[in-house]
Amino acid sequence: MARLLLIGAVTIPLSGCVSSSGLIEAEISSTPVEYAQLIDGPHTIPAVDISDIDSEMLRQRVDYPTGEPVGTIVVDTAARHLYLVEGDGKAMRYGIGVGKEGLAFAGAAIVKRKAEWPHWRPTKNMMDREPARYRHLASGLVGGLGNPLGPRALYLYQGDQDTLFRIHGTTEPETIGGAVSSGCIRLINQDIVDLYRRVRIGSRVVVIQRSRELSS
Repeated sequence: MARLLLIGAVTIPLSGCVSSSGLIEAEISSTPVEYAQLIDGPHTIPAVDISDIDSEMLRQRVDYPTGEPVGTIVVDTAARHLYLVEGDGKAMRYGIGVGKEGLAFAGAAIVKRKAEWPHWRPTKNMMDREPARYRHLASGLVGGLGNPLGPRALYLYQGDQDTLFRIHGTTEPETIGGAVSSGCIRLINQDIVDLYRRVRIGSRVVVIQRSRELSS
């Protein structure tokens, strides 16, 4: 796992373990988290100016009564929130941005693959919809600060079938809480790093799609 160092806020310890509940217990201070610069292996994730982001979109522990088991990720695309179920009526909530590909799947899946600084390539629909923007990127981009998936990605499958639905970071933190023209489910980069550390391969994911139009 890449070494993490948080600059200008609470330091996140580098260790974690898988609990019997299925959650990876990330040892994070109860002090409010600042979206500070984060040194992540060979890359430095820039600090995020959260003054222009709705406070409801920032990472926080909330009341969330649900029948879903501990460790489940629930994605509510209309509310622009992702929940990681913790049990005892609580969940860690993250703000999300939703792209057109993020509306292409609903139901249950599992996290079958996780990637740090993942490779990315545009989907056929993206290239067909905006050829001038994406066609030249057909071979994809290596992981890095300019990669649309950001520092981490979770890949959702149903059985052995890739749903093509991804939970990932972003190069545009200002879009969190809104609708975007492309991509799946994006989190602030510091948040996807946090989420990535808390879930494991095989985690259940439930995607809820409700009536809300996505702007073009």
